[in-house]
Amino acid sequence: MKPGLKYEDLELGMSHEDKHVVTEQDVIDFARISGDHNPLHMDEEYAKTTIFGERIAHGALTASYVSAILGNDLPGPGAIFTDLNLRFKRPVKIGDTVVARAEVSEMIPRGNRVTLSVKCMVDGKTVIQGEAKVMVPSRES
Repeated sequence: MKPGLKYEDLELGMSHEDKHVVTEQDVIDFARISGDHNPLHMDEEYAKTTIFGERIAHGALTASYVSAILGNDLPGPGAIFTDLNLRFKRPVKIGDTVVARAEVSEMIPRGNRVTLSVKCMVDGKTVIQGEAKVMVPSRES
């Protein structure tokens, strides 16, 4: 495990991106773990009757790619997730490649709090957008 960044290592504008291809198995696993078996995600025949015309991935599955960035990369291990505010703008389909991005947008020294602008995109179009807040350890802690 690589060490996480400390508050003093962060700067406004720092960013990180990851890519994920959403697979059938991802959707099955997420349904099992979350307990969300909405037929929109699980049943092709049902999904054909919806406005999407086909199955889509869970919004929370796509949002979890943001969590992965915060926990693994920016700021990384040691960060404590305190708040997440998201808007779901478009569906993500099985087989889509999701680009998740987080960028440091605000730093508050008191409590080592950091706000990050976050979004997920498919084919250059935003599917999720919002902000996340974390507390980050300092070098002295």
